Amino acid sequence: MTDSPQDGRAGIDAALVRRLIAQQFPQWADLPVRPVEVEGWDNRTYRLGSELTARLPTHESYVAAVDKEHRWLPVLAPALPVEIPEAVAKGEPGEGYPHPWAIRRWIDGRTASAETVPDLSGFARSIADFILALQSVDATGGPLAGAHSFYRGAPPAHYHDETVEALATLKGRIDTDLAREVWEAALASRWDRPPVWFHGDIAHGNLLVRDGRLSAVIDFGTSGVGDPACDLVIAFTFFSGSSRAVFRDAVQQDTATWARARGWALWKALITEDFRVIDNVLADYRIQTA
Repeated sequence: MTDSPQDGRAGIDAALVRRLIAQQFPQWADLPVRPVEVEGWDNRTYRLGSELTARLPTHESYVAAVDKEHRWLPVLAPALPVEIPEAVAKGEPGEGYPHPWAIRRWIDGRTASAETVPDLSGFARSIADFILALQSVDATGGPLAGAHSFYRGAPPAHYHDETVEALATLKGRIDTDLAREVWEAALASRWDRPPVWFHGDIAHGNLLVRDGRLSAVIDFGTSGVGDPACDLVIAFTFFSGSSRAVFRDAVQQDTATWARARGWALWKALITEDFRVIDNVLADYRIQTA
């Protein structure tokens, strides 16, 4: 089989995966291995036959997700309205690769986009239903927000210095006074209830669609228990107008949680200079505080 010309990022390639499989899971050694067409940055993902995937962290900072997901995905799955990754097996370091890694069940679907989701309002309700179902899962013993979640689920103040630096860099290119007001409003509010489950990265790349409808949510690497505000960021990155309004109504979160959600969205948009999202956040703040 010819490997992808992109193969080899972070020192990981299909040949390495084949050696790891042969060494640790010989029952699957005859299955073809090929890189997936679309993947995130934290892991390299390979199809293993037609039903499995091998998922290898690209850096030590992403390793905590392997054990976390292996432990908690089976707990979360029965309570959720759509499919999530199924933990099949956990691999160990070997063949020169230094980290634990995971084998998961393959999930069919297309990544969410304007082209694959014709009914954005219906999709917004589905995402809200997923978030509420996730929050309803018993959080006892769950992984408290922290370094493993890249501080999703914790107060956005963890990223204060980055945000202030980005505001200084973008002065004159955006309304930095209003952006600073949005950020300060986020810092002024707190999640004062018991921690709940959050996904941590509800972004279009982690949402799979079949027949135009949400069919699966993947990549729970930044999940944990804490403040769910980070899960509302999709309101500003994917939804707009009526679909954003539908999402806001359906997800049933209070104004303080929305203030922190704007803070999370603003921080990421500032450091990546995503001016569309910055405009969305600032416009929403004007409307909600008018």
